[in-house]
Amino acid sequence: MEKMKLNVKGIHCKSCVMLIEDSLSEIGVKITDSNPDKKIIQIVYDGDPKTMIEIKNRIKEEGYEVK
Repeated sequence: MEKMKLNVKGIHCKSCVMLIEDSLSEIGVKITDSNPDKKIIQIVYDGDPKTMIEIKNRIKEEGYEVK
């Protein structure tokens, strides 16, 4: 498992993080820490580049953008 911090444009509160967390949990990704004020989430995932593409796509589907 790998940890990664993502800068997510558009998040501003815990509810935003929860929407993303619900979507990512469906593909086995966990949010281990978040700071909506700084637009940062920390995730744990399997390290597969294909999974990272799916993570970015799911975040985009929720209306946010990974920088």
